[in-house]
Amino acid sequence: MSRNANPALDMHHKPQDFSDRFALGFCLFLRFFADTFFSGRYGNRAVVLETVAAVPGMVAGALQHLRALRRMEPDDGWIRTLLDEAENERMHLMTFIHIAKPNGFERFLIILAQGVFYNLFFLLYIVSSKTAHRLVGYFEEQAVVSYTEYLAGVDSGKYPDVPAPQIAIDYWKLPANARLRDVIVVIRADEAGHRDVNHQYANELESQARTT
Repeated sequence: MSRNANPALDMHHKPQDFSDRFALGFCLFLRFFADTFFSGRYGNRAVVLETVAAVPGMVAGALQHLRALRRMEPDDGWIRTLLDEAENERMHLMTFIHIAKPNGFERFLIILAQGVFYNLFFLLYIVSSKTAHRLVGYFEEQAVVSYTEYLAGVDSGKYPDVPAPQIAIDYWKLPANARLRDVIVVIRADEAGHRDVNHQYANELESQARTT
């Protein structure tokens, strides 16, 4: 068995309704854009996409916080989980800034992408939080695929296995001699965890809707 083999990495939620199909379609559209624009430059791709990836947890966490206040009821741990997700995705970004060193245009693209996506996701979450979480679940599925491809490129020698940035060593408590490969492995595991949590939240919201 390959050292990369992990059945959990292959998990995919099969769309069950229009909401799921919309989320998957939008996700794949953005995936096509990312593949076309970055064309294998996975480090630069990660810088831009992780900026966007850090938005949903913060937006959802804030809206769940306000919901809990309005209803004066517990949140069942959703707020902390979502805010932790946002912080974790931010650390992915901070790590890849050291690896990819984005240029001025990519920094502008980050500002543009974040501004557009924040508002779109905010509105989507208000309209259908279930669809919003499903969308994030699909985003994370694609993130796992992308990091697996990146890892394969490092293993094949296509991308240099540079030393891990100190910020990554400190955050994930990696060995002092950790390399890029080690960083990709832990980040991919993070993304798989976020994938599972968001699909679970979407399922819970769907179940709640059926019982009301």
